[in-house]
Amino acid sequence: MSATATTSLDVSEIKSMMNDLEKSNGSTERIITLLTIFEEKVKPTEKLLRETKLGIAVNKFRSHGDKKVSELVKRIIKKWKDQVSAQKHKQVKHEKKPSTSTESNASTAKAGASSSSGSAAAGGKESGKPLFNSNGKARSPENDGVNTNVYPDAVRNSCISLLYKGLAVESTATPNDILTAAKSVEEAVFIGERGTGAGYKNKIRSLFANLKDPRNPQLRQRVVSGEIAGKRLYTMTPKELASDEFKKELEEINKQNLFNAQAAVEKRAITDRFTCSKCKQKKVSYFQMQTRSADEPLTTFCTCENCGKRWKFS
Repeated sequence: MSATATTSLDVSEIKSMMNDLEKSNGSTERIITLLTIFEEKVKPTEKLLRETKLGIAVNKFRSHGDKKVSELVKRIIKKWKDQVSAQKHKQVKHEKKPSTSTESNASTAKAGASSSSGSAAAGGKESGKPLFNSNGKARSPENDGVNTNVYPDAVRNSCISLLYKGLAVESTATPNDILTAAKSVEEAVFIGERGTGAGYKNKIRSLFANLKDPRNPQLRQRVVSGEIAGKRLYTMTPKELASDEFKKELEEINKQNLFNAQAAVEKRAITDRFTCSKCKQKKVSYFQMQTRSADEPLTTFCTCENCGKRWKFS
């Protein structure tokens, strides 16, 4: 099985998952899930394997009673050995390479200049690429001609398709950009939830609901553009995921509820000691409450009787 995304596990993630592997309590499904993540997401180096002792931890399952587990372990170990061996061979070959001549340096410089020029041209072309036209159809993997069968796992493929639909709402991004973002998000959830259990499915549904929200185009755009990576989206709180419009509404509701609740239990007094910053009038009603710890000053809640503006201070 080959990895389909570019992200890889860091040392802390590897050690955390090694701990999960040790505590798998003989669950074959759990062991296969964790080993599959290791196979897809670990970029082995001699230093990494020595530091984490991951090879030793994985190799313990070589003689597992389930044939799927033992074969998976053998494949992983062979793959890692081949990759580390190739890295060593490449390093030795590089060290033995003779110093380049003046002609070679000139050739390299010319090639570098050509490459830089080509990259700049490609970047310009990318920034000026035409917007995707869906011809009025609701965007989906099917309508965009996108294949979301990335993994042998039907559940993961279905979730990638669902995330694609959420990210594609009112979007003019290319199908490839949306698919890349959908795979990144799904992968982060899969790793974070350690498989495709209930937590994985609930998180995918929650993210889909936030992404497809017509009032939240900023979130979709930031995810598709890569500004918000899949790992970051996975850890965002409901408040962070909410649209700017909803955040403002929630802030106003909370402010209104705070004043209403406190006004119901406190008698207001009208004074000319306070000046309204909105209408500059001095007809202001107020009441005071202890909203923090007892050793903190009282909070004063003010309402302008002329224009209705409300504010508080302590």
